[in-house]
Amino acid sequence: MKSSSMSVCSVVSRRKILAAIPLLLGAHGLVSAQDPSAMEKIKTRGVLKVAIYKDNAPYSDGPTADIQGLDVSLAKALAAKLNLQLALLPFDAGENMNDDLRNMVWKGHYLGYGPADMMIHVPVDRYLMNENKQVLIFGAYVREHLVVLHNKSKIANVDNPEDLTGKTIAVEKGSGAASAMMGYRGGLLREKVSIFKDGTDAASAVLSGQAQAAYVSRAQAEAAIHASTIKGDWALSTMPLPGVMPAGWPLGMAVKADNRELATALDDALAALRQSGELLKIFQSHGLTLSAP
Repeated sequence: MKSSSMSVCSVVSRRKILAAIPLLLGAHGLVSAQDPSAMEKIKTRGVLKVAIYKDNAPYSDGPTADIQGLDVSLAKALAAKLNLQLALLPFDAGENMNDDLRNMVWKGHYLGYGPADMMIHVPVDRYLMNENKQVLIFGAYVREHLVVLHNKSKIANVDNPEDLTGKTIAVEKGSGAASAMMGYRGGLLREKVSIFKDGTDAASAVLSGQAQAAYVSRAQAEAAIHASTIKGDWALSTMPLPGVMPAGWPLGMAVKADNRELATALDDALAALRQSGELLKIFQSHGLTLSAP
């Protein structure tokens, strides 16, 4: 009986000790559940760190210390809605979007740069989401399209690629638009394609008369027209081309998968900007169309 009594007391004592451990650890701040959340850390810091592409006119371009563009303006507006200061982390695009999300959202670059709290200008794409479970992709703010910029007095209509036969065509170096244009029907248009550093330069080549057409994004074409003093009967035509998404692609944001609180806050802030008309004003100030995502 004595032995049995000691055994019961021993069990009770162990249970009391085990029950007390979480309380003791919590009192010393050692339990992860007591640590501030990612969103709480951002609020305490008072700063929203946003990853933004370099050399991505008209969305983000210029010297790193003074980068400008639509995405910069939008990031400022979103941070203000969250009552936070904005800190931009401009970065060079990697080999693919998976690299960019890893380096700037969920892990950080091996050189010690990043990650940010949020990355802007991320395609809201189901395949990309499935490939990157470490992030949340959300908050589409615009739908981008590829267009043909041309002067209607020189090329009346562009309904299909054959309408550009024999015409000089400007495209952006390394872009999907360039690949699609040069590869069409085994290279039907290739000899007349000229490569430019970026899409806004390609669009500007049409405005200056250096090229007869440019196959670029709508934003790049509109930004070039907005910045130019050259007058013309400019048209932005869409046309079917193999390998090009006819419906375009929505652009949004990305945060770490475990920071849903920040994603919700940014989604709400974006909705408020859209409802108040402030989002439209941001696009208009850059000469761009706010296409529904």
